[in-house]
Amino acid sequence: MKSGIMKSKKFATQIDEKVLRELKEYVITNDRSIGRVVSDAVAEYLQRVKVRPAFKSAMDEVLNEHEELLRRLAK
Repeated sequence: MKSGIMKSKKFATQIDEKVLRELKEYVITNDRSIGRVVSDAVAEYLQRVKVRPAFKSAMDEVLNEHEELLRRLAK
């Protein structure tokens, strides 16, 4: 987007009571909103889980490509 501000959308979910308590303490201490922290955390999580399949695919490709060499090195 031009201004760098993303449009927010409300949604409801449930969260563990202890996690919610810690989240509320965090946002007060760090002058942030719960929505912003949750949005950032979910975005970071989604980025991480996208990398895992790409890494695994690349690793499988390398292992397959060099299977014979790896087998000889293992002896």
